[in-house]
Amino acid sequence: MAKRDFYDVLGVSKSASPEELKSAYRKLAVKHHPDKNPGDKASEDKFKEAGEAYGILSDAEKKQNYDNFGHAAFEGGGGGRQSGGFGGADFSDIFEDFFGDFGGGGRSRGRRTNNRGSDLRYDLSITLEEAYEGKKQDIKFSTTEKCNTCKGNGSKPGHSPDRCTVCGGNGKVRSNQGFFTVQQTCPQCQGTGEEITNPCTDCNGQGNKQASKKISVTIPKGVDDGTRIRLAGKGEAGTKGGASGDLYLFINVHSHDLFKRSDENLFFEFPISIADAALGTTIEIPTIDGGKAKIKIPDGTQNGKQFRLKGKGMPYMRGSGNGDLYVQVNTEVPISLNKEQKELLEKFREIENEKSNPSIKKFFQKAKSFWKN
Repeated sequence: MAKRDFYDVLGVSKSASPEELKSAYRKLAVKHHPDKNPGDKASEDKFKEAGEAYGILSDAEKKQNYDNFGHAAFEGGGGGRQSGGFGGADFSDIFEDFFGDFGGGGRSRGRRTNNRGSDLRYDLSITLEEAYEGKKQDIKFSTTEKCNTCKGNGSKPGHSPDRCTVCGGNGKVRSNQGFFTVQQTCPQCQGTGEEITNPCTDCNGQGNKQASKKISVTIPKGVDDGTRIRLAGKGEAGTKGGASGDLYLFINVHSHDLFKRSDENLFFEFPISIADAALGTTIEIPTIDGGKAKIKIPDGTQNGKQFRLKGKGMPYMRGSGNGDLYVQVNTEVPISLNKEQKELLEKFREIENEKSNPSIKKFFQKAKSFWKN
């Protein structure tokens, strides 16, 4: 059977760059790799064919010979396929992301273990006042701790873990996958290189035990709703001497009856009467620190007007100082009037003029202009 054109095998043009050649081969190699298609002879043949094509086209000199003479340039052992059908190309960088380290002196990444303890989450609810002041609080949670009997190594006192009989203490095992050797984490020791042959009776060789733990945590001033605080090493203990995980505090700040928060600023709404808005007054408001503050409301204050109290907001969690407190006055229209109040308002309506209601005057000026059109 005649060989297919190497460019057709990879699905690229003759002007393809080295990067394009590599990308095309990578896709085919992953698609037709024997591990993904066990027992599929057609996929195996395509895998070999793609390897041969890439082995020639990825080498500048061989590619030039192929472009000039085609397959004839490599007939009779003239520099064509080497054992395994990969030519002279370096394939380890292509497959390493998918299959780990290659055998035969391939690059080693060291032992990789999964004995680290799990991270834990603790949800802590506090009030806005507590977020303002900051606080220390004791929390209690279920976790795993290092076994005191074996000191975390999983073996009976007086014994030590033995070298793993599967990987020989290397932490990795190699297996033949088609034309190359794949290196993987040892399934017996999980990459530690050790086996527990005399397990501790208190922890069954795990090196840790279930426990209830109580610790004191510090909530910083200015903490906001949704803040996550990491406590390194306070999670579950690792197995067989592995490192402990971390504990994450997720802060929930309750909504407040009076104050609304946006970052470090607070917002407060204060209702005033029509008379106070028109004539002016002085109001006294609460502040988040438990104190009070006075604000002078000038005459003619409109509904929704905001007043800023600098430095009366929440503390900056990272840095010094505080945000601001914004007080919005909302004018309340009376809904129940006695006879005297109605008479006074009727008299006021008779004597009010455009100067006292400039917004009304502007509105009717615009409306008249619209009606004329």
